[in-house]
Amino acid sequence: MLWFIGLGISGVDSISTSTQKLLKQADFVYLEQFTSPISKCEISKIKKFVKKNFKIAKRWMIEDGKEILKNAKKNIVILLSYGDPYIATTHIELRTRAIQNKIKTLSVHAASALTSVVGECGLHYYKIGRIVTIMRDLKALTTPYYVIYKNLIDGNHTLLLLEYDQDSKFFLKPNNAFVGLIDTEKEQRRKVILPSTFAIVASRIGFKNQSISSGKISILKKKNYGKPPHAIIIPGKLHFTESEAIMALTKCITKPLDNSEKIKKIPKQMIEKYVPMVRKSLKEIVPYFKNSKHFQEVLENAELYIKDAENFLEQGKDEVAILSIGYADGLVDSLRMVKGLEPQM
Repeated sequence: MLWFIGLGISGVDSISTSTQKLLKQADFVYLEQFTSPISKCEISKIKKFVKKNFKIAKRWMIEDGKEILKNAKKNIVILLSYGDPYIATTHIELRTRAIQNKIKTLSVHAASALTSVVGECGLHYYKIGRIVTIMRDLKALTTPYYVIYKNLIDGNHTLLLLEYDQDSKFFLKPNNAFVGLIDTEKEQRRKVILPSTFAIVASRIGFKNQSISSGKISILKKKNYGKPPHAIIIPGKLHFTESEAIMALTKCITKPLDNSEKIKKIPKQMIEKYVPMVRKSLKEIVPYFKNSKHFQEVLENAELYIKDAENFLEQGKDEVAILSIGYADGLVDSLRMVKGLEPQM
């Protein structure tokens, strides 16, 4: 038998009486701490509940799973983890393999930091969009950047998890994550993450020394957040009750802002950029064809495509809008080449 048991967000203090009994009855207890750090003091307290075999399970052991599954075939085995046991995909995979190997599995669910942090910050959980992790390689933040962008377009909040490496005892600091996101903004230039962007930093949620700060990134990136774990939330469109809660429940340095308000879809950004450029090019090329009736229809079509691009964008037909401005640009470039002029960039 293989049990998947969550420790909740408060460690030993949140272990129920029934879970304590299970720990005493188990033949093997594996404690994984690669999803979140667990102090030596907490580990010692957990070990006191265990009467037989106790082992710290690193990521590779859970991913490999052979030892755990082998022992679970004839013994009572428990896999303990911080938060809820099925937040980690590796645990779900291990459970799937256990069932495929005819091993009975049971679960003890517990509070997860993912859900708790949202409530502790005063946000509505149903407005959380896709969750993403920021890794220590801050040059590879394009994916998190565009996750934030897409969430903001939909008015949703983005929960950013920060990389934790059990082996090297590394936990990415919120400050470094902010710096990396701002550097990515300089490359992408979508106005998604700016110094004025409102953010929330939640530290040690569920512990006695938990701390939550909120404000503009320009201020938050300079703060010291102490020991991990930490998480960052980039809020989207805020309901007035969320704004009030943020001011009451967090150390609110600056007034909550709606980060979604000024975010524009990429097609809109493109149309706003290219329509004036193509229209200017068209205006410049028209005099070259004053006396050429043969090309008047082409000029008129180019102007119509420009207007179509603007209209389709207003109607929410983004893809057709991009195609229309592309057609207009192609016609204008063709006309320039007819006269031996270089196409506009």
